[in-house]
Amino acid sequence: FVSFIGHPEIFPLVFTTKTQEIFNCRVNEDVKEENCFKLIKKEDIIQDLKTRAAISDFHPVKKVVLEYPGEELLVVFDAKFQHGQNFYLVASEEAKENLLKPPETAEEKEEEKEEENREETLEVHPYTPPVHKPWVSLGSEKEVEEESVKDTVTKIKYMISRVRRKFGAPITFTDKNASYVGDSYVECASYQDKNFSIKMLEKDVGVQMVPKVREASTQTKWTYPKNTATQYFPRQLSNEEKEENLSSEKLKDFLTSVHLRMEIALQQNEIMNAFFDDWKALAEDESSSGGKPDVYLKAYQSFLDLRYLKDRTISCVCWHPTIYGIIAVSARKRLSHEEQVNLSDKSLLQQSVIIFWSFFDPLHPQLILECPEDVYCFQFNPSDPNIIAGGCINGQVVLWDISQHEEKLQNAKPVADEIMMTAVNMVNASILNIFTEPPLVRYCAVSSIQYCHKKPVTDIHWLPDYFEDNRMGATFENRAEIRMQLVTCSPDCSILFWDAPATKLPEQSSAEKVKKDDIFYMPPDVPDTFKHVDICWKPLIKINLCESDTNTEYSPVRISLKELHYHYKTSEKLQSLNTLEASAKESPYTEMSTPSSKNLKALQRIFTNFFVGTEEGEIIYSNWIIEIDSDSAKPVSQKHAQKYTIHTETINTLQRSPFFKDIILSVGGRNFAIWKEGVTNGPILQSSCSAGRNTAGRWSLTRPGVFFIGRDDGNIDIWDLLKKTHEPSHLQNISKSVITFISPWISSSKQHFLAVSDDLGVLHVLEICETLSHPSGNEHANILDYFEREVKYLKHCEQEFQ
Repeated sequence: FVSFIGHPEIFPLVFTTKTQEIFNCRVNEDVKEENCFKLIKKEDIIQDLKTRAAISDFHPVKKVVLEYPGEELLVVFDAKFQHGQNFYLVASEEAKENLLKPPETAEEKEEEKEEENREETLEVHPYTPPVHKPWVSLGSEKEVEEESVKDTVTKIKYMISRVRRKFGAPITFTDKNASYVGDSYVECASYQDKNFSIKMLEKDVGVQMVPKVREASTQTKWTYPKNTATQYFPRQLSNEEKEENLSSEKLKDFLTSVHLRMEIALQQNEIMNAFFDDWKALAEDESSSGGKPDVYLKAYQSFLDLRYLKDRTISCVCWHPTIYGIIAVSARKRLSHEEQVNLSDKSLLQQSVIIFWSFFDPLHPQLILECPEDVYCFQFNPSDPNIIAGGCINGQVVLWDISQHEEKLQNAKPVADEIMMTAVNMVNASILNIFTEPPLVRYCAVSSIQYCHKKPVTDIHWLPDYFEDNRMGATFENRAEIRMQLVTCSPDCSILFWDAPATKLPEQSSAEKVKKDDIFYMPPDVPDTFKHVDICWKPLIKINLCESDTNTEYSPVRISLKELHYHYKTSEKLQSLNTLEASAKESPYTEMSTPSSKNLKALQRIFTNFFVGTEEGEIIYSNWIIEIDSDSAKPVSQKHAQKYTIHTETINTLQRSPFFKDIILSVGGRNFAIWKEGVTNGPILQSSCSAGRNTAGRWSLTRPGVFFIGRDDGNIDIWDLLKKTHEPSHLQNISKSVITFISPWISSSKQHFLAVSDDLGVLHVLEICETLSHPSGNEHANILDYFEREVKYLKHCEQEFQ
């Protein structure tokens, strides 16, 4: 390897990427075409030769490096490959200096001399900065202040939101006659105002005298709406007038005449409040003290688990129907509003469970139900409390059987009172729960992922045990009482009916038992109650919730079914229905779409009314009519009856009154509404928009006119329709976080509880006071009369606007 011809001091080199990284001479980063020089210490190159030996890129010039007299060698980046490689090494100090500091030409030296001579001839004048003079006020700032425009009116803010699922959705425009719809438009026709026919631009008038000021009033003629204002100031006495009046004999005589009466009035005010409203006090409860109503929710118990409920929010709370003091809660991952849009797509690393708590042991859970996914809602079976059904965020429906642990729940042992009342011990005991494991119950059956909901199950209800639906949608009396049915809804625009077979199945042959045991394997500690439907459990009926005219799909999140009315069928009808049902067994479920414009003859007609609260805040009152066509043997149904847009956000509560089956409470967004089934004009009571969001709501179980509304600021509004209908009668703070669920319970005639959960995973059990739990003698009749008056008022308003 020799130097380049004609340049004995230059040695071309090829630097690999590794060498460029070692000596910080990476191309287009450390060295570029305009900045191509790089000085490398001689000892670093020698160390690289020792380390990498023949692999080193400096190995061809090893002798040149060792004989180099200086401490640093110059490496030049050859961007244009003038010397054949991407780099070259300069092997002499003289060549290195010439490259780093090239000699100046004669012309450059001549220009430098002329510049030095020019600078010597110039006179240097130092710069003197200006001195700021003090500002002297001549009164102009007052004029500027008077003429300046200031914004004194509070600006009105509007927030316009849209449902996220409608982002980017296709828009279809249709023609519509606005005159056919009431209040669809307001016509603002233009007209000429004679008062503004002459325009005066500006007028400057000088006067030497002004008229006297006097007060007057008149009736203004109403020609056009405009904002008017009057500015005035009070008349005050001068200092001379004040001294004259205070020293006058007239004032002294007046004070002497009223002195005795004033003294008596002051003494009476010390004895009693002269401004006390006796009329208002007549309506207060006699049991109240201090003039304040005896309305409160007393803290009775609180539950918190640091293992299963850490960083999770409680989604549902249910009391055990038969065992005193047992309450169950389900939890899901705490997500933001944007993350809740796709709950089913979230991967869950924390174990999903349902926790059973007991009043007698607030420190340790009594039972843990294992869940395949986070449970959004669950319910105890009313006829058999040992059977529990839950809906998961991935759309599946799960069944549990806790009959083996019923005795443990009934025999829960109480703990010491001092431990129950000490907050520190509660936290420590919650940490020790890791070592004191409660029984873990695995689910018995889970629905087929193929035929279940595609989004989270947001509401679940057990159907009454005195009726049931078959695969063709017919409703009939359940005389055997050996089947259990469920209804679920989800934002995937569907409502599913599930048929869970009875726990006691008919005896089977040994061959069938062996065959099923091979197919369905269950762990030894899991009850085989629903072993035959696990994994393959499919819905009985599916209802697609959509509008027929516009093909608009609705996303139900809450459902309230009206009790289905059944009729005894004759043997001929039973035989025909059984034939139709047998022909439909090939399909996993009967799929029905609510819209239909056909009106066909049917063998039997069953009316089913229900309310649905959607994800967009709509209330839909639907009446689907299931008909079985004698020709096609297919069920058909009618379209929706009414749709109301009252709420601005997702409906979180849709509950029927326990005293009036046709009265429904809906809560969503910043308001709530009370509906009466059969009234199509709208809600009979609608609250005004509150400052915060309403997140939960429940009717009282003992008072027809009382219900509770939970808010996002941790407060609970207590509404008593006998006292007030425009605002809550009482407000109480429960938590510092969002209220997620409310569930009342009656333990005895003298003890009533209200379970309230929050977003932090804490369950608060509150004792309801006597005022809120014991109704008056005629409260039921008064509330019923109030609802009837509101219905008449709605009908009257509808007739007036027609």
